[in-house]
Amino acid sequence: MTNTKLTPLKGTSGGSSQVYIIVTAFLSLFAIVGLALYGLPFFYDFWEGDYGWSRTTITSGNALGKLLVAPLFGFIAGWLIDRYGPRKLMVTGSLMAGMAIIGLSYTDGSLTMFYLFYVFNALGYVCAGPLPCQVLISRWFDKNRGKAMGIAYLGIGAGGAFVPLLSNGIESRAGWHTALIALGVIVMLISLPMALFIREPAKANVNRNDDAAKHIENQQDADTNKILTVKESQVSIGSILRNPNFYLLCLGSMCAIGVVGGVNQHLKLYLRDFEFAQDKAAHIISLVLLSSLIGRVLMGWLADMLSRKYVMILIYLMVAAAIPLLMVPDFPGRIYLFAVIFGIGLGGDYMIIPLIAGDLFGLKALGRTMGIILVADGIAESVFPMMVGAIYDISGKSYMPAFAILIGVALAGAVIVSFLPKKVENQKSLIT
Repeated sequence: MTNTKLTPLKGTSGGSSQVYIIVTAFLSLFAIVGLALYGLPFFYDFWEGDYGWSRTTITSGNALGKLLVAPLFGFIAGWLIDRYGPRKLMVTGSLMAGMAIIGLSYTDGSLTMFYLFYVFNALGYVCAGPLPCQVLISRWFDKNRGKAMGIAYLGIGAGGAFVPLLSNGIESRAGWHTALIALGVIVMLISLPMALFIREPAKANVNRNDDAAKHIENQQDADTNKILTVKESQVSIGSILRNPNFYLLCLGSMCAIGVVGGVNQHLKLYLRDFEFAQDKAAHIISLVLLSSLIGRVLMGWLADMLSRKYVMILIYLMVAAAIPLLMVPDFPGRIYLFAVIFGIGLGGDYMIIPLIAGDLFGLKALGRTMGIILVADGIAESVFPMMVGAIYDISGKSYMPAFAILIGVALAGAVIVSFLPKKVENQKSLIT
C-alpha cells in the first residue's frame, strides 16, 4: 500500500488560511459553547434563590430550547452549511446567542421570557457552535484533521474554564443581572468579527484531492476499494439513515452527551448543596473545563494514532468512572479528582464524534450527518439535565439515584460504540 499524503495547502492561499480557520473555529467554540452553554449553569442557584424555581424548572429552559430548535432546525442547518458554507450561519448564530444571554437578565421571573431567550440561545448554538466549526475544519484539513479539530476544540475548554471566574467576578461586584449582560456582549465580541470573513477552500484543491483519492483507490485490495470508491455525491440522507453504523454512532453519542450534560448542568447546584462558596464553586467548575483542554489535545492526538472507536470507548469509560466520586463519602481531594477525570473525558467527547462521522460517511456529507447527530445529541443534552432535576426534586433532595442512572447510561454508550467497525475508522479520511 502506497502512503499517499493529501495536503490541502496547495491550491489554497497557504498555511495562513488554515491558521485563520482554526482561530475562527476556536473563538466561535470559546464563545458559543464555552461561554454561552457552560456559562449559564453558573446562574442557576441565583434563579433558584430569587425566583423560587425548582431544579426541574431551572433546567427546563435548556431542555425546551434544544427540543424545539434541534428537531425543527438542526436538519435545515446541516443542509444550509453543506449548500452555502458556514459563514452566514455563524454570523447569525453569534448575534442570536449573545442577545439571548442579555435577554435572560431581563426575564424578571417570567417563564415565558425565560423559555423564549433559551430558544434563541439554542438557535445560536446550532448556527454558530460545533456543527459549522466541524464542517469548516473538515473542508480545510485533510491530513492531521484530528489535531486541527483538537486545537479548535480547545476553545470550548478555555471558554468554559474562563466563564465561571468571569461571571463570579462581575456578579460579586455588580450582581448577577449585570454579569449576564456582560456575558452576552462578550459572546458577540469574541465570536462575530472573524466569522464575517470566512471563505471556502479553492475548488482546484478539491479537484486535486479527488485525483489523489482515485490514485489511492487503485492501490487497495478489493475490500478496501469497496469502501473508498463510494462517491461523496452519492451519500444522501437516505443512504445515511439506512446505514446501521449511523444508529450505533448516534445512540452511543447520545448516551455520552446526555450524561455529560446531566452532570454539568447540575454541578454548581450540587456544590452549593455541600455549602461550597461561590468563588470556590467557580474554581472547581473552571478546573473541570481546564482539564478538558488536556482531554481535547490528548484525545485528538490519539484519534490520529489509534483506532478512533477505541478512543471513543475510552472517553465514555472515563466519564462513567468520574461520577461515582460525586457519590462516595468525602475525602481530601475528592472533588478535585472528579474534576480532572471528568474534565478529560468531557474534553474528548464532543471532538471525537465528527471525526468518526467523517470516516464513516465522508466530508461532503459531514454537515448532513452531523446535523442529524447533533439533533439527537441536543435532545439528550437537554432531556438528561431536566431528568436529573426531576429525580432530585422527588427523591428527597438527593442526587444519588440520578447519578447512578447516569453511570449506567455512560457504560451503555461504550457498549454501543464497541459495535462500530474498526476498518472504516482506520481509513484516514481517504474519501475527500
